[in-house]
Amino acid sequence: MAKSRKKNKAVARSIAQERIEYLFDLAKGEFSENPELSKRYVSLARKIGMRHRVSIPSELKISFCKNCGSLLLPGNNSRVRLKDASIIITCLDCGNIKRYPFDKEKKG
Repeated sequence: MAKSRKKNKAVARSIAQERIEYLFDLAKGEFSENPELSKRYVSLARKIGMRHRVSIPSELKISFCKNCGSLLLPGNNSRVRLKDASIIITCLDCGNIKRYPFDKEKKG
């Protein structure tokens, strides 16, 4: 029984990962027409990730605000600035600021 339970968890996690990516795709497609529905898709994706202990990929994690839950699209509801050695993303809905470091090209 233990082997089948582990197998079922692995299958559930892979399905959860696919659904998270699909919900983010839906959220991006729906954002221009209905931002509230887009926010709902993001919250559903986060809940699925927490329930099945699946981490959201980093490229998707950057694309939503952890404070208000809205999808961040530069130019629409977020501002992106490069300062020193970091990327600063500001949510224009709630004013939350996220900073991500980046490395400059190393010489040599």
